[in-house]
Amino acid sequence: MHTRREFLTGALAGLTASAVTPLAFAANSAPPLGVQLYTVRQQAQTELAGVLAAIRKIGYTTVETYAAQYKISAADLRKAIVDADLKVPSGHFGYDGFSSRYDYAKELGLKYMVCSSVPESLGSSEDGFKRAADQYNAWGEQVRKMGMQFAFHNHNSEFQTYGGKTGIEVLLNNTDPHLVQWQMDCYWVAQAGHDPVAMLRKYSGRITTLHLKDRKAGVTTSLETGPGSQHFTEVGNGTLNWKKIFPLAEKEGVRYMFVEQDITERPPLESLKISYDNIQKFLGS
Repeated sequence: MHTRREFLTGALAGLTASAVTPLAFAANSAPPLGVQLYTVRQQAQTELAGVLAAIRKIGYTTVETYAAQYKISAADLRKAIVDADLKVPSGHFGYDGFSSRYDYAKELGLKYMVCSSVPESLGSSEDGFKRAADQYNAWGEQVRKMGMQFAFHNHNSEFQTYGGKTGIEVLLNNTDPHLVQWQMDCYWVAQAGHDPVAMLRKYSGRITTLHLKDRKAGVTTSLETGPGSQHFTEVGNGTLNWKKIFPLAEKEGVRYMFVEQDITERPPLESLKISYDNIQKFLGS
């Protein structure tokens, strides 16, 4: 059995030299391409520097941090990221205790402070989503005062309907566009039976960051997040319409894109390399 260190060494050695050059699509003004570090959460626990180096060598230029990662100081985490020649424009934070992380996010150098999900206690009724929207407005105001932007991330459960409106609609209709942005997860939109392309068009200006992961063919849609909804695959290996998503994302003002694959059938860094290579083809077509 290979150790994590051996795996990282092999992953770095196996990447082509061309992968370290600047993003091929930079000239087209496409949003920078990054990685949500939740994808490599197990390896990063013990080999953070090596994981970050491997991510950069693939060709990604940014990373997005996640809530369980903040056991080390913001200064040390930022140093590790910068030392790998990466940028960290965005980070995820849990709903509970969100306001206690303002200073951490600021020290980490984030542009976007993202709430990872609505808690189950609120995400089961229209009133609950309205209460979450009120909280998002309050956080958005405070985050803006600190020079950052607040956003919230979706799963599929936000597309349950209450009184003819989905949870997403309740959140977006009851939040101030200047204070609250939506980080759209393309996979979870599709898993809920909706079209990411239609969402990008409908909510032009509200979606400034994207999560990218693909969905296997021949699987059923669902509104409950859990094992029955986890049909993940590498970007470009599934059924989402990336040929439309990518140009529309640029047109509608998306500023950052992060590949996130919650569960991988291959080693996570291998999956990230496949997604990166596939994305290059889509953006170069």
